Amino acid sequence: MVDRYTLIERELDALYQVGQVLNSTADLKGRLEGVLNVLHEQADLRSGMIALREPETDALVLAVLRRGEAGRTSNEPVRYEPGEGLIGTILEANCTIVVERIADEPRFLGRLGLYDPELPFIGSPIHVGKDELLGVLAAQPSERELLGERARFLEMVSNLVAQSVGLLRGMEQKQRDLTTQCEQLQQTLRSNYGFENIIGRTPPMLRVFETVRQVAKWNTTVLIRGESGTGKEMIASAIHFNSPRASGPFVKLNCAALPENLLESELFGHEKGAFSGAVNQRKGRFELANHGTLFLDEIGEISPAFQAKLLRVLQEGEFERVGGIHTLKVDVRIIAATNRDLESAVEEGAFREDLYYRLNVMPIQMPPLRQRKEDIPELARFLLGRISRNQGGRLLEIKESAIRSLMRHDWPGNVRELENLLERAAIMSREGVIDSEVIGMTGLKEKLTTVADVASYKVDLGDENLDERERIIAALEQSGWVQAKAARLLDMTPRQIAYRVKILNIHMKHL
Repeated sequence: MVDRYTLIERELDALYQVGQVLNSTADLKGRLEGVLNVLHEQADLRSGMIALREPETDALVLAVLRRGEAGRTSNEPVRYEPGEGLIGTILEANCTIVVERIADEPRFLGRLGLYDPELPFIGSPIHVGKDELLGVLAAQPSERELLGERARFLEMVSNLVAQSVGLLRGMEQKQRDLTTQCEQLQQTLRSNYGFENIIGRTPPMLRVFETVRQVAKWNTTVLIRGESGTGKEMIASAIHFNSPRASGPFVKLNCAALPENLLESELFGHEKGAFSGAVNQRKGRFELANHGTLFLDEIGEISPAFQAKLLRVLQEGEFERVGGIHTLKVDVRIIAATNRDLESAVEEGAFREDLYYRLNVMPIQMPPLRQRKEDIPELARFLLGRISRNQGGRLLEIKESAIRSLMRHDWPGNVRELENLLERAAIMSREGVIDSEVIGMTGLKEKLTTVADVASYKVDLGDENLDERERIIAALEQSGWVQAKAARLLDMTPRQIAYRVKILNIHMKHL
């Protein structure tokens, strides 16, 4: 027989150990097993079990069980519905139940074959606050004395368990949510940068597609050449997200955006105190891109002194942080881009020849938009779709007259200029409809020379989606704004087309 004061002393020590177990770094089941071990060894509460509630069904499922001399995670699929047996009754009543002799309790099911029918049994709900029930903690004292004290002690343990279970379940759910979000983000990135999102059917773009598909399978260094605004970053993204490194990081840096001293720190990182303002150690882009891809845009703008430092990393895959003494090794694929003529820069001594050859392993030449005007209709509709999504899904429509206006422009700013212009047009449009008049309001300067400018893009004059005004303008475009020729295309008389030009307020262009 144990006196009350000795019992309280043992229980206080057990509570301390329970707290230590629940604050350990073990996973949830490991912590719960540890709690049952403490109850068995320190508090004379044996054959402990913890069943946790399934939020979807409200049923209790056996989580951990203390059997014999060692705790273990139960493999038995033991479940208790609310109100089923003694355990289900504790769940449903949400209160502690003390049984002085198990053999006298008709609600006891004995599914586990674990408890001595001649001894008492105590079960306590595990709950947060009064309403959120997480499970049931139950155990069997080896004596009938001081059962009230034993029940209050088990309730205290249940409260400690509830806090830990609630916290860990919340953390596990957050981790699952983060994992799901990460997977969704990876899927979104892959879909956003899939080959189908690289618009173009002209021969120069088809050559780019084929090269990108091939080079994506390899770890080869890639140098993307082309004017500003041609989509070099998009191509770099497509290579990464369709490569074996797609699950790794894709890190970007514009080399022209930083002075040399900051560029070195940005790429290689720095140690605390390396320079004024370096209050903490910081990883550089090379470290952040480990096992992934580093995209170095405008690589032709870096100084010859920094080119030597970059060359070492590309050759050996190692570097030191600014102010550091330890050599770091990384596994990074390099994709570089430039709009400069690097060959001329090499001849002039402005760019190291050895770095040029290190970068120019697999060159990809991006054609300017003016050399692939046949892609403008598809490209414009794709970009408008993206603008629409970015603006909350507002529907945008572009008319054939707007497309023809776009095809007359030289596009010195390339695709970036086209996207910016379409966004301005979307803002200026009424009800999201973009026609040639709206395009004119954006400040676009058309090349009004000859009809040959748009010869590659002829509108089907029988297209039922064209309204009468669009059909008349398309015919005039294709006939060089000669009304008699346009009339023949539309099977009309010159007088009929002249009348429609007047009533439809079509501005005649003189070529």
